[in-house]
Amino acid sequence: MQRPFITLLSAAMLLVAAAGCSSNDSVKEAQKTNEVKADSATADTDLGKVEKKGMEYDAEFLAKAASGGMLEVEMGKQVAARAVTPDAKKFAEQMVSDHTKSNAELMALATKKNVTIPTALSDKHKDVLKDVVEKKGVKMDQEYMKEMLKDHQEDVKEFTDASIKASDPDIKAFAAKNVPVLQMHLDMVTRMQVAVDAAK
Repeated sequence: MQRPFITLLSAAMLLVAAAGCSSNDSVKEAQKTNEVKADSATADTDLGKVEKKGMEYDAEFLAKAASGGMLEVEMGKQVAARAVTPDAKKFAEQMVSDHTKSNAELMALATKKNVTIPTALSDKHKDVLKDVVEKKGVKMDQEYMKEMLKDHQEDVKEFTDASIKASDPDIKAFAAKNVPVLQMHLDMVTRMQVAVDAAK
């Protein structure tokens, strides 16, 4: 009788140890917390499953947007301080200004909707930040503009999708409100990248 208990205890300890060794990606951790909230807030019916799916989509959108917004601000600050091309510096300053404002709105919305959002960059965003700020001079500026072009192409798509697919009307409105700003950033980086890439 004692042997099965010890085996069970050992298995439980292995699970805890394995969980402790897994990646602590901030976005994934927030999503796990939000899935638990969605489970407890919805009924185990067909309608409940639809509601749960909608809640999970909304929460995932906000979690990813939070990490992305933090990246824009953190990387923008570092690039603005060290940029050697006027366009990279100007764009970085614009990112800090605009994304600080939208991050505050996102945090308030997440709090209102009881959605957990990350307080640190996702692993993917940490890698992007490192790749950019490890470079020096013009190379950093060029890498920054390349990443900002890619990032804003993704952002415009994700926010446009959320403005249509989000189940919560406030989250849908937040996404819709930010699409024109993100599109302006995309247009801006597309124009400025040419000059930064031409810099020596």
